[in-house]
Amino acid sequence: MSGVHLADILNESLADYMQTHSLSYQQKRVCEHLMACRTGKLGYQRWACDTCEQIQEIGCSCRDRHCPRCQGLATKIWAEKQQGNLLPCNYFHVVFTLPHELNGLARYRSADVYNSLFRAAWETLSAFAQRKQHGQLGMTAVLHTWGQTLVQHIHLHCLIPAGSLKGEKWQGISKGYLYPVKALSAVFRGKMLSALNEKGLAYSELGIPKTWCVYSKACLKYSEQLIKYLARYTRKGMLHESRLVNNSNKAVLFTYRDSSNENKQRLMKLSHAVFIQRYLLHVLPSGFMRIRHYGFLANACRVKKLVIIRNQCGSEARRLPTEGSEALCTSPPSWPCKCCQTGRVYLMSVLLVERCKGREDNWREGETERTR
Repeated sequence: MSGVHLADILNESLADYMQTHSLSYQQKRVCEHLMACRTGKLGYQRWACDTCEQIQEIGCSCRDRHCPRCQGLATKIWAEKQQGNLLPCNYFHVVFTLPHELNGLARYRSADVYNSLFRAAWETLSAFAQRKQHGQLGMTAVLHTWGQTLVQHIHLHCLIPAGSLKGEKWQGISKGYLYPVKALSAVFRGKMLSALNEKGLAYSELGIPKTWCVYSKACLKYSEQLIKYLARYTRKGMLHESRLVNNSNKAVLFTYRDSSNENKQRLMKLSHAVFIQRYLLHVLPSGFMRIRHYGFLANACRVKKLVIIRNQCGSEARRLPTEGSEALCTSPPSWPCKCCQTGRVYLMSVLLVERCKGREDNWREGETERTR
């Protein structure tokens, strides 16, 4: 670990960047969260060892979903809960990629473009399932808007169980692919452009390529690795801080995987202004849902339909949440004490810093006791 944090870059250069670039309200809010994370501006957590009673004070985290330093425990809990939704079958991995010619629309109408992408992907798969008389598919979709170098690369990762539910009958799909990718690409193009038209988004038909990219692979089997794979795409923001190598002279050096050269690791150097600009491109609209479930995996019917499918597959229904997630949710967080090497450190209290209503610069402190 280099010890370089994203907050260091923002603290050093965000004020200069805002002199020449305009930020949306959501982008400003995210930057404030990232710069305040674990600094004490949001309050302090007091931790104590149950053996040597050593006291530690740690700055509260911002818990922003764009922050690379937060969401560690939330990721573990989410992954444990998702294990209860696994089916005893193979899974298809399908990726719907938006052409770069539409990136400009996403910068100004991001919510409309992203919602249209979710809708077009699901309508495309549903159309093929209806045509093939496969019944209802299930899909978990995760939105990604970035590439390894933080440029705009808007795409949707979809995990689809290899089977469908026709009425209450489960039909497995044994072939090595879901649907032909060329046919998927053609239908996806039409569905996406139609959705953009309904949103009133103007684009030039001449500048949009005729062939769109849809990737499909049946490489994921029913296992715990499947959940780890999915969790990797759902948390920690767009850049893990372990990739930051150096920050000096108003420039940042970070690693990336070069997909054009066998995914070899390379270094990229960007000025702070360019780095911040690229990073803020991927700030999601407030309240936007980046993970969505469709078909028999939709939240409204998932529990009931998974029981039907598992009964026909001859597998026992798994608990939701699993025992691991229950333990994570109910047991207080702790870690081994570095001082005495025998005890465990537990959260004792939180010193909160709250903004008074109606006054931007007036702060008051209050302490909330939390016993283990």
